[in-house]
Amino acid sequence: MITWPSHGRIDGAIVMIGFGSIGRGTLPLIERHFAFDPRRLVVIAPEDDHRTFMAQRGITHLRVALTPANFREVLGEVLTPGAGFLVNLSVDVASLDIIRFCRSLGVPCIDTVVEPWAGYYFDDALPNAMRTNYALRQAVRDEKARSPGGTTAVSCCGANPGMVSWFVKEALLTLARDLGHPSGAPRSREDWARLMRALGVRGVHIAERDTQKSVRHKEIGTFVNTWSVEGFVAEGFQPVELGWGTHERWFPEDGHRHDHGCRAAIWIDRPGAITKAHTWCPTAGPQFGFLVTHNEAISIADYYTLGTGAEPEFRPTCLYAYHPCDDAVLSLHETFGSGVIQSRHRILDENEIVEGADDLGVLLYGHGRNALWYGSRLSIHEARDLAPFQNATGLQVSSAVLAGMVWALENPGAGIVEADEMDHARCLAIQRPYLGRIEAHYTDWTPLSHRWRQFAEDIDEADPWQFRNVLAS
Repeated sequence: MITWPSHGRIDGAIVMIGFGSIGRGTLPLIERHFAFDPRRLVVIAPEDDHRTFMAQRGITHLRVALTPANFREVLGEVLTPGAGFLVNLSVDVASLDIIRFCRSLGVPCIDTVVEPWAGYYFDDALPNAMRTNYALRQAVRDEKARSPGGTTAVSCCGANPGMVSWFVKEALLTLARDLGHPSGAPRSREDWARLMRALGVRGVHIAERDTQKSVRHKEIGTFVNTWSVEGFVAEGFQPVELGWGTHERWFPEDGHRHDHGCRAAIWIDRPGAITKAHTWCPTAGPQFGFLVTHNEAISIADYYTLGTGAEPEFRPTCLYAYHPCDDAVLSLHETFGSGVIQSRHRILDENEIVEGADDLGVLLYGHGRNALWYGSRLSIHEARDLAPFQNATGLQVSSAVLAGMVWALENPGAGIVEADEMDHARCLAIQRPYLGRIEAHYTDWTPLSHRWRQFAEDIDEADPWQFRNVLAS
């Protein structure tokens, strides 16, 4: 019998925006780890899929879709100024507007992404540069610069973005030890960047493989996934983005740089969900991953930059290479092949999945041990035993939300923060019981290993870790 720790009391209202698979999985963790008045728990979501579930728990459910016109009035009716907590796990609700409103009331909040209002991702009138996560993130960073300090708002804190930024720091400390350069945890952002450079790390892949499966086969006309279909489709339609390292000596023909902000990333004029990268995970070893844009690809590259401007002293390349579950791969092929997003969506929940796991970690490469994957290997069976309403993917996300909430309550005046700026050791200590096996794997694989040599490729034979070799032709 596990005795779960209490992480404190939340006075005032706990308001959750969105109640999809991640919201449903986060709720029992809030109930398990915080003391609060259950009568003050409010879910805001337009869907009525879980009416009985919420009624049995006495949860107040506001069936309304938040919009730019109504969100202040709706939230103002349920939030407690100076107390409580807002947990935003929705799609189509602008994260920055929610952050500003919560901070104006003195209410801490957390979000797993930087989300825009509905329609933004698919707006043909917007140039692709504006549809990037770089643009969305930079707006939040600009708000942080304009309004430093104040009520804590944790931005982009789920599994990824979020947990993987904490894994990068743990991986760096592991690598330092194994290379014979043991180091205490650096105390500043600059010191972390200096450690990464000193260890010879040239870049980071957020390398994920989801092998969860059901006995039910995917049907044509249905998009199947292990987490939000809407969220996955939206990010898949955004342009490819990655943090752009100082060691790169080739630039994609359809690539673009940003002329404002931190300049830590580039974008490529093609959707991430049909663009593949060579990467490595312990489950399968070498594999393809979709080059889906994620906030952490930008924030990690930015956090570990030494110097400023367009040509800093050091910056790692950072990208997300995602191999979703097999049914989601088929769903993506159908979506992009037909040019139509399926009308039916199905999330593989904990009752339907019969086997599989989610391996989610960071691959640090280019150093003296070649490459190190460090991350969580969580099976569906472990997820079921650890918490209700969870598959492996969802529990990695919801437990990171829990860690971010605890950190925010313990650091009430931190202002707007990303996961990279939080105490990684404290956050992982909270989250670790839910992550299955946390493992470190060294590999001699490079993007030039195990390639089909029968066909000519435009690659760089002299330097295996160039992005030119990572990008699948």
